[in-house]
This record gives sequence, structure tokens and C-alpha cells, in this order.
Amino acid sequence: MMRVSLDRMEEIAHETVAQFPQPFARLAQGVAIRAVDWLPDHLLDPHDDARAQREEITGMYDGIPLTEKSVFDQPEGPDVVWLFRAPILMELAERDVTLEELVAHVTVHEFAHHFGWSDDDIAAIDRWWE
Repeated sequence: MMRVSLDRMEEIAHETVAQFPQPFARLAQGVAIRAVDWLPDHLLDPHDDARAQREEITGMYDGIPLTEKSVFDQPEGPDVVWLFRAPILMELAERDVTLEELVAHVTVHEFAHHFGWSDDDIAAIDRWWE
């Protein structure tokens, strides 16, 4: 399996966000990007198998989508797009894409949730998920 640093994954994600067209580039500015090896415990769905989640989930948006934000929301921290290195590298080994393409794809998918798009909305325009 390829070895890549967490910093490199974050760098690819930041490069991807820098290429967003307006108004998405502006709307993405307040979102932190974090790359870690595995899905952290606090993001696990307690109703699903933890091991399966950790092995299958390549990224996650942790925050309140823009379509649901209110001035009454008291955030505990910034919205975060998480990238999970180990599952990304496992998926990379199964696909005919580059690391940069896969990380960019995961980044766009998670930012789409920040913009308020559902998985079905994303799938309707992103043939990658077919």
C-alpha cells in the first residue's frame, strides 16, 4: 500500500478547495480540513458496526450544512471536512485513479454536504458513485 503523509492529503484537499468556483470558494472558507488515519470515535454512528465504518468511510463532513445554519446556532468549533487516510489508501488500491484524484473527489463530496447537498443530490451529478 502506498505511503502518504497526512499533511500531503490536507495539501491536496486545500488545493482542491482553492479551485472551487464562486460562490462555493467563499462558502468553503470557514471549514477546517483534517486528515487522520481512521474515523475518530466521536464521529462513529453508534448504531452501525465500528470496524466497517472505519474501513469504508473515506471522508466525513462534521458540521451544520449551510442550508440549515441559523444565527441561533452556537457552534462548539469550526465545521470540519475529515479525510481518513487508511480507507482512502485502501480504496486507491482498488481503483484506477491517482491519489490526487481520489482525495480531490472525497474533498468535493464532503464539501457538498457543507453546501447542503444530500448523497442523492451528489450522486445525481457525480457519476463516480455509480
